[in-house]
Amino acid sequence: MQIISTPDAAQAIGPYSQAIKAGGFIFTSGQIALKPDGEFVAGGVEAQTRQVLQNLAAILKEAGATLQDAVKTTIFLADMGDFAAVNEIYAAAFGEHKPARSTVQVAKLPKGALVEIEVIALARA
Repeated sequence: MQIISTPDAAQAIGPYSQAIKAGGFIFTSGQIALKPDGEFVAGGVEAQTRQVLQNLAAILKEAGATLQDAVKTTIFLADMGDFAAVNEIYAAAFGEHKPARSTVQVAKLPKGALVEIEVIALARA
């Protein structure tokens, strides 16, 4: 088991790792719209989703992978009414690659975030 950490993504705000590489996979913690400097992204769900995906890409890069190595994602939304907007940005980030996915609405996310995403990816190295 290997802990993955990069300064190019939001740092953990609790007792957890950005990701763990184990058993041939990378398991990221859920990412919200925090910039690497800890500043929360202002703006709506679109801006937040872009930052979340940037964080995930940076974490996967540190682990030797990309979003194209994702096998499963989970999206947590504060409001299912944001599904279409998040889906459009998500689709652009993943391109033709379509990992398995779950999307759920939750009562509340950390720091009042509108979206949180976690990824399970294939570890290439």
